[in-house]
Amino acid sequence: MPRKTVNKKRIRELMHHYTFKFLKWRLKHLSDNQFILILSGIVGFLAGIVAFLIKGAVHLIRLLLKSDLFRDTQNILYIIFPAIGIFLTVVFIKYVIKRKVEHGIPGVLYAISQTHGFMRMHNLFSSIVTSAFTVGFGGSVGLEGPTVATGAAYGSVLGRFFHLNYKHRILILGAASAGAMSAIFKAPLAGVVFALEVIMIDLTMYSVVPILIASVTGAVTSYFLFGLGAIYPFRMKDSFVMSDLPYYIILGIFTGLLASYFTKVYVFIEKQFSKIENTWRKLIIGGFSLGILIYFFPFFYGEGYEVTNSALHGNFEYLFENTLFENFSENQIVVFILFAVIILLKVAATSVTFGSGGIGGIFAPTLFTGANAGLFFTLIVGALGLGTLSHENFALVAMAGMIAGVLHAPLTAIFLIGDLTGGYGLFVPLMIVATISYATVRIFHKNSVYTIQLAGRGELMTHHKDKNILKMMKVRNLIENNFVKLKPYYNLRQIKDAFLKSERNVFPVVDDDNNFQGLITLANFKNIIFDKEKYDKVYASQIMYKPSVVVDINDTMADVARKIQNSGLFNVVVLDGTKYVGFVSRANVFSSYRRIIRKFSDD
Repeated sequence: MPRKTVNKKRIRELMHHYTFKFLKWRLKHLSDNQFILILSGIVGFLAGIVAFLIKGAVHLIRLLLKSDLFRDTQNILYIIFPAIGIFLTVVFIKYVIKRKVEHGIPGVLYAISQTHGFMRMHNLFSSIVTSAFTVGFGGSVGLEGPTVATGAAYGSVLGRFFHLNYKHRILILGAASAGAMSAIFKAPLAGVVFALEVIMIDLTMYSVVPILIASVTGAVTSYFLFGLGAIYPFRMKDSFVMSDLPYYIILGIFTGLLASYFTKVYVFIEKQFSKIENTWRKLIIGGFSLGILIYFFPFFYGEGYEVTNSALHGNFEYLFENTLFENFSENQIVVFILFAVIILLKVAATSVTFGSGGIGGIFAPTLFTGANAGLFFTLIVGALGLGTLSHENFALVAMAGMIAGVLHAPLTAIFLIGDLTGGYGLFVPLMIVATISYATVRIFHKNSVYTIQLAGRGELMTHHKDKNILKMMKVRNLIENNFVKLKPYYNLRQIKDAFLKSERNVFPVVDDDNNFQGLITLANFKNIIFDKEKYDKVYASQIMYKPSVVVDINDTMADVARKIQNSGLFNVVVLDGTKYVGFVSRANVFSSYRRIIRKFSDD
């Protein structure tokens, strides 16, 4: 045996040995609760490191691209820089990872709802590399989604390594997500609320404490590595006044409608790119479309933190810097047109980045759009002679409105904006705008951009525990097939013999190719079972019946439960197209439900 193979085998054996010894020691000296609290601190720290690595990688790439080597041709190169970044991302995924890299938070939600909290090992680093390429070269997306996905992956791997049960595994994954959100935005309160509201972790004292620990640890790690400064430094010049209340209400409706537009465009563009099967064609179309968009409107380059910060200070010179419109900066009509462009087309730039193969997050584009929408709102009110509003306050509060609307997360919006900017002096307007925006967008969309695809495939976990448990149950795992099958040409004698030998009182009738024909129960032949003259004259095809309710093998458990409840049946036949598979019973469904409930409640 080659020496290299022997060494690998020996390493694996040693790892198993010491892991077993540690687990044995842990069970003896630490309770589950104590161990979960320790792991929460560890994943929070790791999330902080991940945030530092992602931001550091993007910063290094940007330093290179803004060096003297490219200074004289910077604007022209905007056309190809994003395509280069997405090309490197696609190559890394296609030839190095060789597996799909999910877009951040939807990937975490999928892991919770469909894979019992298990995430693939490549997620420990793949989102760091791919998002650095995408955003560093100008992709119009954020870094928070990849940071959360990577942090959650570390939580998932630790949960698997230490053999945590389902409940603890999901809790650690949620804690890691909170730590990542806290670290990337330096927003510990928002990290906690985000885990409870978006990641769907149950609001109990048992779950809140680990999430708090992870969030605080992530924030402290971020403070140590990045400093204490806020990402969006905000100094409130004007306090909230009651006379502005009607405008905040209108702003809530405005951001809600804008969030609905954002979601519709995002979904539409994603669908268009999904129709293109060739990866390289997607890259060429999307990469260069994004490059041309950034060439004409450089404010779409990258995350856009500088633009968002300028908007928060009431400064909109970025609309004209390094653009073809520099000579029109005093023209109010041009200002309004460019604001319309920046608000309406940012989602297009973001969606094209994703569609062409880039990896990133949706938070930063949403905040970007919100800040510009708020500033634009104040300029419109001023131009109409309806009053003078605080540019800074309305830009800040509109950010919360967009987060609440696009992500369907009003509490996360309120605490995130408060944490990010120190703008808690505007707590009442934040609550008003976030609530109204969320209520408005719910009229048009029942799911956020994170959950709309998962919901469409029936894979979304919610705060409704019954629905979550049903989603975890699979029809295939509940099928009973110890039913005696009959053929349509079986006579009454054969049917009677099958009945006497079977423990069941219902019989599926199938043809020679296993196509389902109907059912026979004792009620169908009890009146003639002792009439020997009919033993060779009556056939299964004559007494069988077609059931009004059947289950398809691909039905969700919610559909199955509804069919069982509405029909009142104890056994329902399961088909795969026209083929007979077996039966699913009321008793088996209930027993499986109870087992999962106990798993959820196991402390």
